[in-house]
Amino acid sequence: QVQLVESGGGSVQAGGSLRLSCVVSEYTVKTYCMGWFRQAPGKEREGVATFNRLFGSTYYSDSVKGRFTISQDNAKNTLYLQMNSLKPEDSAMYYCAVGRYCSAAGDSMDYWGKGTLVTISS
Repeated sequence: QVQLVESGGGSVQAGGSLRLSCVVSEYTVKTYCMGWFRQAPGKEREGVATFNRLFGSTYYSDSVKGRFTISQDNAKNTLYLQMNSLKPEDSAMYYCAVGRYCSAAGDSMDYWGKGTLVTISS
């Protein structure tokens, strides 16, 4: 069973930065997609940034493109999300997930972390 633990969330003013981390217990041969998703109260879960290991491709939602960067450190089994120029609308619970393939809202993901809260104030 793959386990994921997120960290790095917190409260920051608009325009600030945060770096989220996700420690993955193990990578399997079927872990083709790794990514970050978020969900704010009363809103649908949305994909923020994903990485397709099979093709080496990345995806960013239009709302975060140019501000967020997804990366990984295989030696530490850790996935990162660097978040810059944060806006109040970025406030949400952020989840790390891995799965067989990437999809918009993470419906295809097999394992999820418990989330880390990000709050951006004006």
